Amino acid sequence: MSEEKLISINVWLAERSYRIRIAPEEEEAVRKAVKQADNKIAELRTDYAGKDDQDFVAMCLLTYAADGAISTLQHPLLVKELNEMTEKVDKALND
Repeated sequence: MSEEKLISINVWLAERSYRIRIAPEEEEAVRKAVKQADNKIAELRTDYAGKDDQDFVAMCLLTYAADGAISTLQHPLLVKELNEMTEKVDKALND
């Protein structure tokens, strides 16, 4: 992506401002993602009192990374392929 097509926006996350450069068509999605992450951090603050903001940001990141990894494993095409492989193995073992 060329630099001249990017726009600069300010977003707030964990009570801090960040200036980022994104494609104009990504702005709505980025702002929505930042809001969701900030809400998750606020939720973690209430559940785990006594931690600092870096801990909450790290825990939020880990939550989203784990969710992404789990949802990848549950992708319908992967599940279908694994089921077919399981059936073939079962058939081979029973023959």
